[in-house]
Amino acid sequence: MHFIEYKMGKVTHKKLKKAKKLPKSELKMQKTTSKEVVKNSIVESSTPEDQPKKDKWINKQRVLVFSSRGISHRYRHLMTDIKAMLPHAKAESKMDKKDEKRVINEICEMKNCNKCLFFEPRRDSLYLWMSNVPDGPTGYFLVESVHTMQELKMTGNSLKGSRPLLSFDTNFTLPHLQLFKELLTQVFGTPKLHPKSQPFVDHVMTFSWLDQRIWFRNYQIVQETGALAEIGPRFVLNPVKVFAGSFQGEKLWENPHFVSPTSRRRLLKMSLAHKYIHRKDQQQSYLARKPGKDETVKVDVTDDVLLTSHGDDSGAEEAEAPPRPALVNRRRHGKKRKR
Repeated sequence: MHFIEYKMGKVTHKKLKKAKKLPKSELKMQKTTSKEVVKNSIVESSTPEDQPKKDKWINKQRVLVFSSRGISHRYRHLMTDIKAMLPHAKAESKMDKKDEKRVINEICEMKNCNKCLFFEPRRDSLYLWMSNVPDGPTGYFLVESVHTMQELKMTGNSLKGSRPLLSFDTNFTLPHLQLFKELLTQVFGTPKLHPKSQPFVDHVMTFSWLDQRIWFRNYQIVQETGALAEIGPRFVLNPVKVFAGSFQGEKLWENPHFVSPTSRRRLLKMSLAHKYIHRKDQQQSYLARKPGKDETVKVDVTDDVLLTSHGDDSGAEEAEAPPRPALVNRRRHGKKRKR
């Protein structure tokens, strides 16, 4: 194909058509052939052997983290710290206390989440629901010994969105502990190639089973030798129950060592009441031990043998009391006032 040059610039499609006077069919054939040549050249240059293989995001775990109304500032800061640690977490507005727990499954479905961390405050305590939506199971915990990042002010630090190493104690061998281990792994483990995650591993999350509780700590990997620096937050999970479904279903396991905060407060008040009762009993026993106050006190009969009574001695004179001085009426015998 020969190009015609003009002094004013490039040749337009209309000028080329007029210059050569080609029919429309031939012009369309020329356009299609030129496009096919370009495509074939691109395909030949980029063979599958030369192209790098791109990994796909397969483990699509999304965790919904939210709470009900009435949560305190300390527990709210703990919830924000957990959201900052999990790049695959999603937020939601607070749920009303009157709503049933089954509504959470619908909220997770709307948010496209398959895991849920729901914080439920009750009086001065905090409970955590950890669920696998929508089939279950669900773990129900009491959160104790809460210390947030702002409160601790530790020296450790990590990149936001980086993937953590999950370290579990060797005591996670019982069936319910293995279930807790799998739940914690799926919730706190950041999926590989998540869009909001970073391709770095610079901190460790540890879960230890001690005193019938799960202790959580978050450390920064300072050196490759294994030196660690704590970041925060800190909290302890006291397991209460395990349910078969998501926020419902049959009870699979219950902690026999669990004592609720309400019963603990009741026992404390009873112990204080026992102190008061014991003190009153001591006072009554002291009054009972006083001689002459009660007939039950044993008195020795020979104690009054050497005592002599004054009524038997005829020569003894009884001491009389001194006479009482007469009162003087000051109105009658007093001096008259001068007018």
